Amino acid sequence: MNEPLNFQDIIKKSALSLESFASVSYFEIILGLLCSFAIGMFIYFVYKTCFRGVVYSYNYNVSFVLMTMITTVIIMTISTNIVLSLGMVGALSIVRFRTAVKDPLDIVYMFWAISAGIAIGAGMYPLALIGSAAFGATIAWLSKKKIRGETYLLVIHYNQEAHDEIKQVLAKLNTKLKSKSVRSGLIEMTVEIRLVDDNTYFVNLIDGIEGVHACSLVNYTGDYAQ
Repeated sequence: MNEPLNFQDIIKKSALSLESFASVSYFEIILGLLCSFAIGMFIYFVYKTCFRGVVYSYNYNVSFVLMTMITTVIIMTISTNIVLSLGMVGALSIVRFRTAVKDPLDIVYMFWAISAGIAIGAGMYPLALIGSAAFGATIAWLSKKKIRGETYLLVIHYNQEAHDEIKQVLAKLNTKLKSKSVRSGLIEMTVEIRLVDDNTYFVNLIDGIEGVHACSLVNYTGDYAQ
C-alpha cells in the first residue's frame, strides 16, 4: 500500500533525484530558446514602434530579448528539482537592481518579457504566444490613440526687467509653476504647460522679449527633478 508523502519526503526525494535533469531534452532546450528569442524580438519591435518617451534607449530595448531568454533558461533549470527552485529563490532575493525605471510603461515591458519567459520555460508555448500577441495588439492600439493635451516644460532664462512681459504671455496659457531660481540677477523659471495642439507661437513671443536670454520647450514625461 502506498503511504502518503509529507513535505519532508518530497524534499528528500527531490534532493536524491538530481538525475532528473536528463528529462529536459536538447530539442526542448532549443525550441524554448528559439521561441523565447522570437517573442523577445516581438517585444523589441513593439517597444521600438510604440515608444512615446523623450529619449529612446537601444540597450534597454535589447535587454527585453535577453531577459525573455534568460528567464526561460532559469525556469527550465528550476522546474526539474525543488531543491534548485528554493536555492534560486534565495539567490535572487539577495540581488539588488539599482537602475531607476522612470517610465511606468517600461516596467510593463519588463513584466511582459519575464512572464513570457516563465511560460515558455514551463512548456506553455500557446500561452506565451497568444498572450504576447494580445499584449502587443493592446499596446499598439493604445499608442495610436491621440492624447488630447500634451504636457510640456517651458524653461525661461531672463533678467528681472522682462518678468512683467513674460507674465502677461503666460497668463494667456494653461501653465503651472514648477520651479524658479535666481542667480546673479539671472532668473531661471520652469513652468508646466498643457497644449491641445502643436501651436508653439508663444515660444517665439517670449524669446523676442528684451531681457530673455534663452527659452526652450521640452516634452514632459512626468519625471522632473527639482
